[in-house]
Amino acid sequence: MRIIAGDWRRRQLRAPKGEGTRPTADRTRETLFAMLSSRLGSFADLTVMDLFAGSGALGLEALSRGAANCLFVEQDAEALRSLRANIAALRAQLQCDVRAGSVMALGPPKISPPDLILLDPPYYSGAGPVALEKLQRLGWIGEQSWIALETARDEELRFKFHTVEAERNVGKARITLLRAKASQE
Repeated sequence: MRIIAGDWRRRQLRAPKGEGTRPTADRTRETLFAMLSSRLGSFADLTVMDLFAGSGALGLEALSRGAANCLFVEQDAEALRSLRANIAALRAQLQCDVRAGSVMALGPPKISPPDLILLDPPYYSGAGPVALEKLQRLGWIGEQSWIALETARDEELRFKFHTVEAERNVGKARITLLRAKASQE
């Protein structure tokens, strides 16, 4: 596993040991960031959240491409060790806020909603749409926020507060880009 583009291009990342997490494949990450680049233009100065962060590959990729900072949320102990080791190896501590715990345990934000929210929950868990609904209610998702959700290719998804902007299948994965609906029901 490696950073694909930006300041840390080709830098290796440590993946968590065991079966507790499933790192996003390089090809899937390349597709995701190509999709985001075509919509965002630049990642310069964006604020990012990497939820179900695992090794932090998604958030670190955004930082490598110019994002200002990233909030990582992960609850698995081995994944947290890899995430912290990756942040230290890249000397990115000042740009990173690591929260050890469940995405579902996040309370209301003390900051403005991020520009980009990256979610890579366990496949077939249904955790992505559930987490998005809670984050929307708490105020983590703003009108300007872009959301990227990785799920299994054949996983059925329903969104109450979000509109699908784009979808792409890559191998066993599906990448879904979302935005908050203009008016909440």
